[in-house]
Amino acid sequence: MTRTFPVVCLMAASLWAQDAKERIRWCKDAYKQGAGAVPALLNYIKSDPDDEVRREAVKTLNIIGGEPVLDALIAATQDKDSEVQARATDGIVNVYIPGYVKSGFTASLKRAGTGIKGKFTDTNDQMVDPWVKVKPDAIEALGRLVKQGTWPEVKANAARAVGILRGGAAVPQLLDGLRGRDTILIIECLVALQKIRDRTVAAEITPHINDLNPRVQTTAMELAGLLQDKVSLLPLRRAFESAKTPRVKASALMAIAMIPDESNRALLDANLADKEDDIRASAAEGYGRLKNKADLPKLEKVFAEETRMKPRLGLAFSLVSLGKTEMTEFSPLQYLVNTLNSSAYSGVAAPFLVELARDKAVREALYPGMAARTVREKVELADVIARTGDHASMPVLEKLAADTDPKIGPAGQRAVALLRSRL
Repeated sequence: MTRTFPVVCLMAASLWAQDAKERIRWCKDAYKQGAGAVPALLNYIKSDPDDEVRREAVKTLNIIGGEPVLDALIAATQDKDSEVQARATDGIVNVYIPGYVKSGFTASLKRAGTGIKGKFTDTNDQMVDPWVKVKPDAIEALGRLVKQGTWPEVKANAARAVGILRGGAAVPQLLDGLRGRDTILIIECLVALQKIRDRTVAAEITPHINDLNPRVQTTAMELAGLLQDKVSLLPLRRAFESAKTPRVKASALMAIAMIPDESNRALLDANLADKEDDIRASAAEGYGRLKNKADLPKLEKVFAEETRMKPRLGLAFSLVSLGKTEMTEFSPLQYLVNTLNSSAYSGVAAPFLVELARDKAVREALYPGMAARTVREKVELADVIARTGDHASMPVLEKLAADTDPKIGPAGQRAVALLRSRL
């Protein structure tokens, strides 16, 4: 009896292993059935004891994609296996941004002992369009992973997903992530909060404005500037004075310049002629938010003398903000529009134009001559007008949407959809 018992156990284990291989094979091939395979795949995720089977099941759900797999992926976020959690996270984003799984965290995922390793892309600017309605259960599931994921990378990946999906309901979990010690998670939570822009969290991020990690510190500064809450001004000024590198110093001044407060004036005056381009640029744009037209003569003189691109863009922003809305060959508003053609600086000019075009006078100055603009200008201005426009903007965008150019037409159509969702 003692001899046969181990043999029976080994035979059972062998049969079970063979059975697991069959289940893995079935999961791999199930994509051929499309959405019809989702119930069976969900059953494997909920009940199969073999981690590898559940991993293959969630991989196949991501291949099938689309709305039919969403509930199954939400269920998969509660799996005990870190890889299943991570793949379910990317899969949920993939439902709303098709193709995301090919570039997301799990595209480079590898097993690492009991956990996982993957590469987060340096560019983290993806977001669903404002009119996209994300299922609340999906945001709840991702928020739970930010707090309770079984591996640090799982938590960080979930935080990134929350930001991409603009998941405001998960803000409490993002704030909880800021209180931990994992640098990657803290950064992902800060970036997610940048995308969500809940102004009530400003006081929660102030400790990170003086963080010892420069990347955490500058990311927190950027968020403080975007939220424009004056509670951040004192820690930002302290960070500016104590900064050990030009980059941190410039980030602090940029955030200060984004928060409109007359108490910033002395700092702006002291740094408008700084030797560092980024610091001069930040000081220059700060005047535009103070909205004091008495600054115009000084800024016009500096604009005429400045030769470096970034400070000139900051000066152009402020001049337009203070009322220089004419569209002549050398005007500051035309300079910003011209810069949309620059690969290096369009990312600076476009946000400036979005902020400025909230003023009806600026927005209406952009309409004339649209037909003669470059392809790049039309594409970028379509987005600017969509984000800031009113009912009077619709004919301008509809004309761009009807353009036969393969870049202009789709950009115009997206802009029309965005404006309609806002109106």
